[in-house]
Amino acid sequence: MDAHNQDIKTILQGNRIMAVLVIDDIENAIPLARCLVRGGIFVMELALRTEASVESMKLIKENVPEMIAGVGTVLNTAQVHQVAPYADFIVTPGCNPKVIKEANELAIPIAPGIATPSDIETAAELGCRIMKLFPAEPLGGISYLNAINAPYDHLDIKYIPLGGLNIQNSAAYLQHPKILGIGGSWIAPRKLIQQQDWNRIEKNAREAIDTLGNEETL
Repeated sequence: MDAHNQDIKTILQGNRIMAVLVIDDIENAIPLARCLVRGGIFVMELALRTEASVESMKLIKENVPEMIAGVGTVLNTAQVHQVAPYADFIVTPGCNPKVIKEANELAIPIAPGIATPSDIETAAELGCRIMKLFPAEPLGGISYLNAINAPYDHLDIKYIPLGGLNIQNSAAYLQHPKILGIGGSWIAPRKLIQQQDWNRIEKNAREAIDTLGNEETL
């Protein structure tokens, strides 16, 4: 289990900005991934929220090998098996012990979602040391992270905040010693993907890299 977490840590140490995506049409999958790569974003989380999600993931893995493709909104063990052939890692919105155990059994790196001390203890008990803080901003942002992590600081848990992040507030997160990387949907919003505005998405990606950087600085 520690090795699985190390995989995510290695990925995000050199690619600290992750694009969070929702794809409605499989024809958008490859051009979307390619424009993100051109803009300097090499890690994505594709949410399992549409019928096109799994096939889009497959197409990206087959045609854009530079992209490290993770899967989000994984809610049950059936979905873990569904994405297992394609996912480089899994991110979940909540802390579901069955999903964590299944991912561990299949040797898929997983960062479960946490929002409470009970979530942290559940994930830690199952071997996780990398967790998704969600929804980060509505919960209280960095001040909330500092408070919730305090009893577990000695466990050396690292967090990936998602939810409410943007180019204005992400720099503060990336400077925090407990933050491994950040994820955001502002780089490639669902509407821009539907409109196939690849130039705008590439520009957003490049702006994120230029403004926030993307290398491990801790």
